[in-house]
Amino acid sequence: MNDRQKELLHILLLDQNVALLVQDLSKRLHCSEKTVRNDLKHIEEFIKPYPSASLIRKPGLGVYLEIDSGERSQLFQLLFSKGSKSEEERIIEMTYQLLVSDKPISLQRFAEQYYIHKTAIKKDLEKVTKWLDRFDLMLVSKQRLGNTITGTELNKRSALAHLSQLVAPVPGNMNYVIDLFLPYEITTVKKALMDLQHNYSVAFTDGAMESLLVHALIMIKRTRQRSTVSIPDSKKESIYQTNEYQYTKDFLNQLEYAFRLSFPEEELIYFTWHLISCKKTDDQSNRFLGLNDNLARITTEITSKLKQLTMINFEEDSVLMDGLTVHMDTVINRLTYGFPITNPLLSDIKKMYPYMFSMVVLTLEDMNESYHLTIPEDEAAYLVLHFQASIERLQKKKDTNKSVLIVCHMGIGMSHLLRAKLEQNYKGITILDCIGKTEVSEFINHNSVDFIISTVPLKNVTVSHIVISPLLEAKDKNKLEQFFHQAENEATNYQGNSYLSKLINRDLIYLNVDSEHRFKVVEKLANALFQKGFVDKEFVHSTLFREKSSATSIGGAIAIPHGSPSLVKHSVVAVAVLAEPLEWGDEMVSIVFMLAVSNERDNPTKELIQQIASFSDQPMLVEAITAANDPSDILILLDK
Repeated sequence: MNDRQKELLHILLLDQNVALLVQDLSKRLHCSEKTVRNDLKHIEEFIKPYPSASLIRKPGLGVYLEIDSGERSQLFQLLFSKGSKSEEERIIEMTYQLLVSDKPISLQRFAEQYYIHKTAIKKDLEKVTKWLDRFDLMLVSKQRLGNTITGTELNKRSALAHLSQLVAPVPGNMNYVIDLFLPYEITTVKKALMDLQHNYSVAFTDGAMESLLVHALIMIKRTRQRSTVSIPDSKKESIYQTNEYQYTKDFLNQLEYAFRLSFPEEELIYFTWHLISCKKTDDQSNRFLGLNDNLARITTEITSKLKQLTMINFEEDSVLMDGLTVHMDTVINRLTYGFPITNPLLSDIKKMYPYMFSMVVLTLEDMNESYHLTIPEDEAAYLVLHFQASIERLQKKKDTNKSVLIVCHMGIGMSHLLRAKLEQNYKGITILDCIGKTEVSEFINHNSVDFIISTVPLKNVTVSHIVISPLLEAKDKNKLEQFFHQAENEATNYQGNSYLSKLINRDLIYLNVDSEHRFKVVEKLANALFQKGFVDKEFVHSTLFREKSSATSIGGAIAIPHGSPSLVKHSVVAVAVLAEPLEWGDEMVSIVFMLAVSNERDNPTKELIQQIASFSDQPMLVEAITAANDPSDILILLDK
């Protein structure tokens, strides 16, 4: 609640069972009557967890709060408690207490601590229970004792480090976890980390430094509580030989002296894992590579596979190869030592780069099988950024000028003048030659020509062309600008639309599909493709595996499930329009396009995904498709 709403609740609590006119309340609060009415609705929601509380409205008399003395006292304490906690802070603190406590904590204790009703605490703990699932932890309720979290110490540490992700992101990237520790603890650990970087000439990224700070603070807390991690001897030997092991020894020696405690050997190994897994700045990272024999092979295979899928020669980009090697070293270490990350940009990356995201996930499926890895979608999204940046670098290197042929009927002198004027006015073209009308057919048969600029009308020419005056007057310049722009747009739109229209099969458009889970929809479409002979039977498993590894929603109520191209016999697109929006990862989806595109040379996957992704910015089109009563109507809509 804001300050005005708190003041309004304060007035209602003080004037017990006394009806107050909205007009009088508006004067006391210095706001409009409409604002008071809206605030009363907010207060009505706020007091729901208090069973005896009820906002009573009496026409002509006013409004008052009916509540018993016990809950009235609780609300007074909540209003006037110094620095009362927000809902986010409360949930974080409760979860933290449950994770570090060796005894159950009752609902009553939390209710008294935060001055809210047990009903609200129960609701908070439901959210916590769901969140703990991802760390293989369980919230167990013990009758007459309270709630406790069960699971391994390593998993508890992981949950503690990721507590901020329990609530929605806040402005400024606030890390709630750090605020749970004392200022002098934070300052001391920060100094020790800075000393580590200085003494050993290593530089961690800002994100890595914050992660190391959080894990070190948690390690200190748990060591004091004698809740240390357990690490098998088989995992210790390989760590003793690393440089990071020595760095950790010196770092923990500094902390032991400052905090008057002693860290077990397991904690030394555990923090060494963190140092190895943390991302160094690019100019420092190369010094630490080579520890994983598979690293160069994995990087090369990822790049090679993506080259095959996208027909883009990523191997030409040395910046990508260097950056990818550094990044994959960090990824492999994080996976090896069990330190998963959450990518805050995941949803945005899937929407902005759906094609590249799909290609990266397909590539990683093969890599995961070959190297016994499980690279999650959060990591895949970071890889997408590497390859997307590479595409932009490679495009800059390429000669993007359009190849233009000049056809002039007025001799060499006028042809050269026209050529000079065009080159002076249009920097984005490469003029191949100036020829006569009779030479056109032979020239375009032996050369790649994007456009023809002619001084005479041309017949039976397949290349886009325009007729202008040999003097290139002002009106001709305007015509040329429009011509270049229109020709490019038509080429792009025609290609995309023709692919989608050509590949959608009317018999594979399903309306009013009713399903309780996205996997059922994917299975239904994939089985339909198999039964009609478009794909191998394994394609069904491939699409489900792909969907389970990462939801294929791309925003705008659209999803694009797909399987391995090698399992496709004939390229086709199937469509399912859902009877009701269905949860699809973090989004709700109404239209599903299943892409089955074979590994042919002119693979249209990129154009297909780009066109379908463009639908997400056309809510009227999406609404029209979901309202369609016949497959033919959908074909017409998509062909427009």
